[in-house]
Amino acid sequence: MSLDNSTFVTGFVLTGLVIQADLQVILILSFLFFYIVTLVANLSIIIIAISDHTLHIPMYAFLGNLAFVDICFSSVVVPKMLTDFMSQKKMISFWGCMLQIHFFHFLGSTEAILFSVMSFDRYVAIAQPLKYSTIMSYNVCLCLGSCSWVIGFFHALVHTIMTARLPFCGPNIVQHFFCDVKPMLNLACTDVSLNLKLLAIVTGAIATSTLTLTILSYVFISKFLLKIKTSQGRKRALSTCSGHLTLVALFYGTAIFTYATKGSLDEDRTAAIIFTVITPALNPIIY
Repeated sequence: MSLDNSTFVTGFVLTGLVIQADLQVILILSFLFFYIVTLVANLSIIIIAISDHTLHIPMYAFLGNLAFVDICFSSVVVPKMLTDFMSQKKMISFWGCMLQIHFFHFLGSTEAILFSVMSFDRYVAIAQPLKYSTIMSYNVCLCLGSCSWVIGFFHALVHTIMTARLPFCGPNIVQHFFCDVKPMLNLACTDVSLNLKLLAIVTGAIATSTLTLTILSYVFISKFLLKIKTSQGRKRALSTCSGHLTLVALFYGTAIFTYATKGSLDEDRTAAIIFTVITPALNPIIY
């Protein structure tokens, strides 16, 4: 079916967060605070990593990429959510919704891949310190960083195209505070089994493979840590991994809960808030 003939809905209404009126101001200020922290802290990391020549090493190059992803990731959802808090009609156009879906999954999958790349970088730094600069050369870092963005882009493009081609005949109320694939599929007036399979297979493959590679990196790291004889040496090596491990646990915990379980609408919204509001602000603070 052509998009023009099958799509009757030209815009969607976001239900937003269902909260009590007396809590609305508190939530607006809280989310605004987290968003400002996200922008300032992550931008500071990028500026410092670029301006300080002693930090021109792979670890900080990947960290700068992660900081940029976090700024964009939060910006896809939070500004729209804040304006919707103060608006009676929480409208979003059809293509605005599709763009939100695309960039949400684009940046989310890119971040997942970057976490795996960063764990591999930590493994090389701890296991092969003398060969680190050779293994993690400029070309290798550029390739790993570029692949993270390219894979993330095409992963999101699959979901965006498959969602955009669906006929939406009404109602047009999205039971979420932003456009995501799962709430949108509930509004389609056709069979969405293929979309659900793609969501499970493609997104599941990226999540599973990146998490597996991250875990494997830390399994090998732990073996080398056991070989370090001094407690100070082990502590120093662990300090370079603790922040990354914390972020990985937080990121994958919320992602698995959202996309691998059949949680209630309120639970999905809570996980999404952690995903889009809190985690991007905590990343630079933890690092």
